[in-house]
Amino acid sequence: MRILVTGATGFVAQTLIPLLLDRGHSVRAVVRTPGAVVPGAVVPGVEDVVAVGEIGPATAWGGALEGMDAVVHLAARVHVMRDRATDPLAAFRKVNTAGTRVLAEAAAVAGVKRLVYLSSVKALADESRPEPLSEETTPDPHSPYGISKLEAERALAEISTRTGLEVVVIRPPLVYGPGVGGNFRRLLQAVNLGIPLPLGGLENRRSLIFVGNLADAILECLTNTQAAGGRFLVHDGRPMSTPELVRAIADALGKPARLLPVPPSWLERGARLARKDAVLDRIAGTLVVDDGAIRRALNWRPPYYPAYGLRLTAEWFKALRG
Repeated sequence: MRILVTGATGFVAQTLIPLLLDRGHSVRAVVRTPGAVVPGAVVPGVEDVVAVGEIGPATAWGGALEGMDAVVHLAARVHVMRDRATDPLAAFRKVNTAGTRVLAEAAAVAGVKRLVYLSSVKALADESRPEPLSEETTPDPHSPYGISKLEAERALAEISTRTGLEVVVIRPPLVYGPGVGGNFRRLLQAVNLGIPLPLGGLENRRSLIFVGNLADAILECLTNTQAAGGRFLVHDGRPMSTPELVRAIADALGKPARLLPVPPSWLERGARLARKDAVLDRIAGTLVVDDGAIRRALNWRPPYYPAYGLRLTAEWFKALRG
């Protein structure tokens, strides 16, 4: 299969592309800036690299899509804690909604058979109480990022109905693995430095997914004939509380877990005073997903246990630190 992968220099693509190549597929990697990379440098083995510029409503996709059987759309404007955009929702919509719509329209014209879209659990909700999020959950995103992702999903559904382009949507929770950034990398740094963390009193639950498991799910959605039209939540398996995750990270790093049993109400007060409510929500909130749909429809199971994924992540982090 000839597959176009957007966001080819990103975190997920760096695991997905080698998997696609290993399974005998041909990959054309999309980057934004001409000359930013050379063929073979995006991922070893990828010789076909095209630059399309900024992704949005004016992106010209025709040449990149020529001869492609499928598209994996990973490129996105991702959630950031300190968004400096004057209108964050407009900025997210430009890339995530309009950019995705234009790509799908061009893919349909080019004769692409299937488009796999990496959405987010945030397109459904920011929390999952009292029941886990599932494909039956009525979407209610509150963040500009989540709103833009849901709008992109709806645009894809309309284009699929009108053109016959097969669309598969994957909604992952927090993704971790070698190359991870954001809050997960900051947690790695804190545990590695032995910083006491006031998280021992939390009793939340969070679903996570190792990037190797996510890449495997994307491959399944590309190749399984039963995937067309699906919207699938994916995760590693049993959710973890934040203290469990800290202990698992500490074990993988070979460090002690320094957890202080601070009452959650104290954390909430401190976060309000420091104007860090959003940060606390991402660390201490409950967000559990039910992946029953992909298991039933595609018979998919995550191939890697979380302990394995955390070990690889820890090895990468320690090598990064020298």
